[in-house]
Parts: sequence; structure tokens; C-alpha cells
Amino acid sequence: MYVAWNLLFCNQVKAESTGDDAQPVPVDWYDCVIIDECHRGYILDQEMSDAELLFRSESDYISKYRRVLDHFDAVRIGLTATPALHTTAIFGTPVFQYTYRQAVIDGWLMDHEPPYRLVTKLAEEGMRWERGATMKIYDTHTNALQQFNTPDEVEIEIVDFNRKVITENFNRTICQALAAHIDPSLPGKTLIFCVNDIHADLVVRLLKEAFDDYYGPVPDDTVKKITGAADQPSQLIRRYKNEQLPKVAVTVDLLTTGVDVPEIVNLVFIRRVRSRILFEQMLGRATRLCPDLYGPGDDKQRFSIFDAVGIYDDLEDVTDMHPVVSRPSMTFTQLAEELQGVDDEALRTRVKEEFLAKLRRKRFTARQEEALVASTSMDRRQLLDHVRQATPQDIGQWFAQHPEAADLLDDVYHQGTRFLISEHADALRRVERGYGTATRPEDYLDAFRRFITEHVDQIPALFVVTQRPRDLTRAQLRELRLQLDQAGFSEAHLRTAWRETTNQDIAASVIGFIRHVALGQPLLAHRERVQAALQTILARQPWTTPQRQWLERIGKQLEQEVVVDREAIDRGQFKAMGGYQRLNRIFQGQLDDILHDLSEAMWQVAA
Repeated sequence: MYVAWNLLFCNQVKAESTGDDAQPVPVDWYDCVIIDECHRGYILDQEMSDAELLFRSESDYISKYRRVLDHFDAVRIGLTATPALHTTAIFGTPVFQYTYRQAVIDGWLMDHEPPYRLVTKLAEEGMRWERGATMKIYDTHTNALQQFNTPDEVEIEIVDFNRKVITENFNRTICQALAAHIDPSLPGKTLIFCVNDIHADLVVRLLKEAFDDYYGPVPDDTVKKITGAADQPSQLIRRYKNEQLPKVAVTVDLLTTGVDVPEIVNLVFIRRVRSRILFEQMLGRATRLCPDLYGPGDDKQRFSIFDAVGIYDDLEDVTDMHPVVSRPSMTFTQLAEELQGVDDEALRTRVKEEFLAKLRRKRFTARQEEALVASTSMDRRQLLDHVRQATPQDIGQWFAQHPEAADLLDDVYHQGTRFLISEHADALRRVERGYGTATRPEDYLDAFRRFITEHVDQIPALFVVTQRPRDLTRAQLRELRLQLDQAGFSEAHLRTAWRETTNQDIAASVIGFIRHVALGQPLLAHRERVQAALQTILARQPWTTPQRQWLERIGKQLEQEVVVDREAIDRGQFKAMGGYQRLNRIFQGQLDDILHDLSEAMWQVAA
């Protein structure tokens, strides 16, 4: 059976068959087409610009996307971690789903604490210029600062902070708040998402100043901008992943996908995004497991989110947003960037064709023609011939050598990007935690207590946890965690709420929290419970040396998994050493009773 492992490869095969002498690829060429990242609807993995959102059509995109899929008479299998609406329209209802929450519960991904909401005066009230007030505008092309009096009242809300207005005071307030919560000398790394390159430069400077004020001088490489405009971005990414410094990366789109840095423990949003997919991919940067992050045996337990722009309040709207991703209004600058950034030759060929078609339609004024010749030594006709004859790779290199050429073609040389300059004072009003419908940790714990009390007789696993913990299985625990998660209660959120309510950071398990609210059992760290129970079992009888060693291994497994039953013994390290059958022989056929007794002792400790 022929298998097309990648949609881009299929697209390339089809593109190569469009010449006059080429024969079309047969529809039965493949029996199965597997499309990885099947949610994608654009060449570069980036957020769509305002212009693209206005002019691109989802139907145009789907027609191009499906052209390859529908060509072959084959089984189509789509794989993605972030499905979009058009994914179901093309591939049908998912046959298998494995959510982020399930991956967290199963121990494959890291959970996050309730997000910190950094609320400032400007974030709540916005910015306002009264009619007749003096406004400043910065032109990025001329680097000129212009002033004028507003003919009408002007208001800017937080969604446009750093996008339409440069506001140093807002960003300084946010950076000072971040410095109070993030110590750059401690293990773990931070990733900050900004609006654009100018914003990223501003945040790098202000965060360095905030760290210096809060902790004293820090190394200059502690905070680094890692964007496409940075010097040697690939090398910076490798350093961020593999070296101690930088501890904080400030990015725009470059680190949203495809970068795996397990040490990330803090995500900071100083920008809003329109795409649910992009937002979930951003969150995915911090979900990786990281053993021994804080020392031998002290693993990464969770990650934190700092929200400075209310993206969580806007999440429902983002989730319901339809992707709009076809290409009729691409600018010369965007096409030039694709020619430099896309690796697939077939895609670069298509971009070259789009560039040629757009250049043929371009009409120049005498001034524009003169500017083009002065910058590139080519007039419009010569540039057309050069683009037509050169390979896509050569064109990309040419634009890298003439970075101003695309701006000239887009008429940017006399327009530029213009930003309002805000000098409005700002101040941090409060730092909130997001506990779903609850605004205070006390309310969150009360809601958890009510949920357990009301459902203890309705959810079988809850009854087992409170009455017969020794009989709890891994499958029941997993189902219980899923039900609690659907109700808004996760182990990470419970630990955080308890810490903020009592000032005690206790690494209790979700079973410990349930028995605490249902039975009044003291809340202890899960590891302490396991060790105390293990000592109780070890003291019961004179175990053989192999039996003691196996009991200690089971104890270590209990610290990680809360429940160790027959299923757990037939997995992982236990399975490699003979599994349940061999271990049961070592304990003379009493392994089930020993596992039950160990579990019972664990929940009787300090009861």
C-alpha cells in the first residue's frame, strides 16, 4: 500500500504534474493519505493580519486544501492536536479524541495553576484623548514623531494596546508586577508573547529594568528577544532551550509552535490573539514534563499563566472564531517573507507565481519607479524579468539582500506604520487568580466542598474514596479525575487555592482533598502519607530482602500514581521485571492483599 505521509508532499506531486508534457497523477496512486497537523490552513504558522481577516475567504481556502484530498480515491486520515471547524467539515466527526485534560490526568502533560490576572488602571479604563488634546504619532519608516490636535475624542481599549498605541507606562507596570512573581535566578524559564517587534523590544528593556530594581543587577542575557527580526533567531532558540541563559524569552510568533522547551514554567500574555488554535498552541509551550527541574527527584509540577490583557475573558469569543485563511490580498512584504521562510520547494514555487501575478498588475508612478531603481538598480520591467527567470530560492535570497524592496512595492516608503504614543500614567490595581466562576480561593474551596458533599452518593468512585479507599482502582481514579475536571476542580487548582487560603503549600493528592472535605481528615502531603504507610507495612512482619526492596519500589510508584493495583504492576518497570505474576510469587500469592493493606494504611495515617 502506498502511503502519502504528508499533505505537502502530495501537493508537490500534483504541482509537478501540471506542466504541458506531464501526465496527471492517477487518482488511485495512493490507498491511504495521512495528513498531519490537518487543522492548518495557511503556509506559515502565524496569526492572520487585520487586512487578511478582512479579505481572505474560508471557502477559498477549503477549495484549495481539498483539491489535493479530493483528487485521490483513498482513505483520508487527519491528525491534529488542535482541530478547527473546517477540520470536521473535511474529515468528518473525529473517530478518536484525546484531550489536553485527559493527557494531564494520565500524566503525559503538565497542568497549569489558575491564571494570574494583572489588572492595571489603563487596562480597566482604557486611554482617552479629549477633543483638541495634543496627540503624538510615531512613524516607523521615517522614525519621525509628529504632533497634532485631535478633532474628536479618541478612546483606545486594551485590545489595541501595543497594536495601535505604544504605551510604555502600561508595559512598565506589567513588567514590575512580573518581577515580583518571577525570580530569574530560580530554576525554570519564562516565555512572553508580545504584539509585534517594537513591543518586544520595549518589554525586554522594561523587564530588565524591573529585575534590576527588584533583585539587583542581573546578567544582560537574562531577557532576550527571540523573533524573526532578531539576529540569528535559530541560534537564540537553541540557547533558550539548552543553556541556562536566557531565562526569559520575549517573542511574537516565532515560538508559538514547534519549539519544545520543557523548562518553561511561566507563560505571559501581553497580547490578545484571534485564533483559538494559536492560543492553544501558545499554551502548549509550557505543558511539557520536566523531571528534576528543581533538583534530583523534584520535578516540574505545574506551570503559571500571567494574563495582562484579559485573554481569558475573551476566550469564548476566540474559540468560536471561524478561520479565514485564503490568499487574495497578500502584500509584497508577506510574499517576500514566505519566499525566505518556506522550506518546501513546491510551496515556494506557488509563492513565486503569486508574486509575479501581483507584480504584473502593479502600476508605478514616476516617483515610485525612481525609488525602485535607486534602491535595487532595476526598473519594473527588469524586476519582472529577474523574478520570472530566477528560482524561488534565489528570489528569497535577493529580497534578503534588498530588504527595502518589498516595502517599496507596497508603497510603504511614503506611508510607514504609524503608532500613537501614550503618556497616560498607569498603576497596578490588583493581581487576581482565575478560579472559574469563583473569584477568591476561599470561594473555590467552598464550591469544591459542596460538590463533594452533593455527589458523594452519586459518583461511585467518590463513595469508594470516602468509604473504601483500599478498593480504589486506577481506572476509577482516572474517571473521577475527569468528572472533577469537568466540574472545574483540578489538583493544581486545589493546591493553589489551599496555599493562598492557608499560606501552607501542601502537595496533597486529589484523594487527600476529597477525604479532607468529606471526612475532616487532616490534609498531608501525598509523599508523607505514602512513606508513613510504607513504614507501617514494613513493621508488620519480618520481610525478606527482595520483599522489602519491592515494597520500597511500590512505595515510590505510589508517590507518582496515587493508586498502584494489578494494572500498574503489569506496566512500566514492573512489567519489565516480570509483572504481576512474578511479583505475586515473591510475596507468596499475597500481593493483592498487600497492595490493599498499603492503600488502607496510607489513608488511615493521621486520620
